[in-house]
Amino acid sequence: MSGLEAFTASSLKGEEVPLSRYRGKVVLVVNTASECGFTPQYAGLEKLYREFGDAGLVVLGFPCNQFGRQEPGDAASIAGGCLLNYGVTFPMFAKVDVKGPKAHPLFQWLSGALPGVLGSQAVKWNFTKFLLDREGRPVKRYAPATTPARMEKAIRRLLGT
Repeated sequence: MSGLEAFTASSLKGEEVPLSRYRGKVVLVVNTASECGFTPQYAGLEKLYREFGDAGLVVLGFPCNQFGRQEPGDAASIAGGCLLNYGVTFPMFAKVDVKGPKAHPLFQWLSGALPGVLGSQAVKWNFTKFLLDREGRPVKRYAPATTPARMEKAIRRLLGT
């Protein structure tokens, strides 16, 4: 196994999820935070998921508390906030580190495969996004300020729509 399907992650409910479950999908991996200035992007991410889910897009949200401690809550408060404030229905996972020695292996792999500005591998802030093709290969890294709407063209291209 290589690519996305080589990893597992814990859901917000504490269940281990093999990411091979998303084989054949275009995947958008996002590190999220409930108290960040970019948190309203949840609405745009949900819009993409609803609009393109039937065509094969899945958005995977990974809460992270490494940037300004902007994700202080537990799994229940994260789930409640996402649903109540933004109607999130895409898969959300347990809180992870996305940089440093304890970074989740998925983010270690994505950061190495798609370096950021000036070749930096580290994720610099909440709502960094990684787009993967249907074979689970990383295609593009997006900065936190990149809105979900600005990714639509690349997503359509990968979906073939």
